[in-house]
Amino acid sequence: MTPDLLAELLGAPPAPWGSWAGEAVYGSPAAFRAASGRPPREVAAEIAERLREHRGIQEVRVRPDGLLLIAVTAPGEVAGEIVRKGPPEIREPAALAPDFPRTWDNPGFVVRYAYARAAAVRRWARALGVPEEGFRPEALDDPRERAVLRLLAELPSRMTSRDPAWGTYAGQLALAYHDAHEHCPAVPWGDRPAGDVHTARLRLAAAVQAVLAAVVAPALPERL
Repeated sequence: MTPDLLAELLGAPPAPWGSWAGEAVYGSPAAFRAASGRPPREVAAEIAERLREHRGIQEVRVRPDGLLLIAVTAPGEVAGEIVRKGPPEIREPAALAPDFPRTWDNPGFVVRYAYARAAAVRRWARALGVPEEGFRPEALDDPRERAVLRLLAELPSRMTSRDPAWGTYAGQLALAYHDAHEHCPAVPWGDRPAGDVHTARLRLAAAVQAVLAAVVAPALPERL
């Protein structure tokens, strides 16, 4: 279950809730919009009952104030959807800071380097025969990968914001991807065969690359 599919069920895209380290949860104020004078919690309970019937939804909780908390079974589907459909068109992407100095304090470098790393993963994967097909979203279960997925899942709700802060978002996504890239290898080491996890991490790299390219300007380099 992805943010776009949840938006169709809720009337507006939900926003990721919590860290996603152990559970991937979206928060939605749909009950407040649909209340029409009724208690939001009562309306939320009705919406929750309908949501529980849908595949990909693990659990729906209703807070006392009526906010819906929706746990999904496979957060990795976010990356698959971005690669399949492409990220939405950003009318006013953020102006990226210069490339130099190339330090972790410079968001211009951090974002460019993350994009280049994601591009490199795709080159290495082709060279090593990592399959592009057979993506299993549940393979992206490391907390560092989930941190990247959580940020990717913010995209639809940020699109509806008056101030999406694309520059800040790009920096956060880039840093999370650096962490995942360094601790969750996207290509097999040595003589080990490529597995489902490598195909999944290849899909994650492609999603990150696509989103970074969409939210910042100018065009990002595939090599640094």
